[in-house]
Amino acid sequence: MKKATESALEEYNSFSTNKMNLVLFTSAIEHIIKIVRVISTPYGNSLLVGVGGSGRRSLATLACSIATYDIFSIEITKSYDQKSWNEDLMDVLKMCGVDGKPTAFVFTDTQIWKESILEDISSLLNNGEVPNLFPPDEKAKIIEEMSSFSQGTPNQKYNVFVQRCKENLHLILCLSPVGEAFRRRLRTFPSLVNCTTIDWFLPWPEEALRSVADSLLNEVELEESVKAGIIDICVDMQIRVRDLSTRYYQELRKYFYVTPTSYLELLATFNKLQNTRKQKINEDIMRYQNGLEKLYATESQVATMNEEMK
Repeated sequence: MKKATESALEEYNSFSTNKMNLVLFTSAIEHIIKIVRVISTPYGNSLLVGVGGSGRRSLATLACSIATYDIFSIEITKSYDQKSWNEDLMDVLKMCGVDGKPTAFVFTDTQIWKESILEDISSLLNNGEVPNLFPPDEKAKIIEEMSSFSQGTPNQKYNVFVQRCKENLHLILCLSPVGEAFRRRLRTFPSLVNCTTIDWFLPWPEEALRSVADSLLNEVELEESVKAGIIDICVDMQIRVRDLSTRYYQELRKYFYVTPTSYLELLATFNKLQNTRKQKINEDIMRYQNGLEKLYATESQVATMNEEMK
């Protein structure tokens, strides 16, 4: 299974401009399998719950690639508004309903630019459409294009379009459980839970921490025994801090989140410091070598001058 997912990742990176550098440990592969299974079922939608940096979006992207689904996602900019949101929704629904392309709509909580758009997400989960989304002229074009799939009244043709949207559109929602906003959103929009399959992204196990550290420190020029010791220290630090954060919550009822991002930053900091020290040592060696060469050259010149003076 690991070879199959690694092969799928290589294939994705060979065709995509946004290449992903993922370490596929056992837990990550299990999440990929769950997502593929959910979106491959009729009307399957997935809710990925985990803290930021846990790999929800990356694994969802790889899962969609394995399932050979088109991936749709919005891009939030300063000028993004309700009109842009409606246009994006119309585009993805046309892809699914008119073109008949199986599509995964990957949506994260960082893209919730205002809470009211969750009502549209809820409508997509419940009904496969957003009420009054299409202007009359756009709706007329859709009904005309549906004539090749259905013969009947305009309402019947539009219902065929909605049914095709339901069959081809799969939502993958990536939400963080941190804070009150998550609980409030689930209470306000129950379809986020009722119409999805929940996949919890729990803290990385020790095996995952070791696999990631071994991969990121692979290019570091160190003896294997020293590298193994560094990996042990990094894994131990992450596990101990995580345990201390649990104790901190139990004693003071305050959260301190230890995310995979902090672990990756720890490894990146070590790599950066190691490269900086290595570069500094090489510069010192070059400076000392240049100094010795000048001393040798001066010594030779002095010897030559002594000979000439004699």
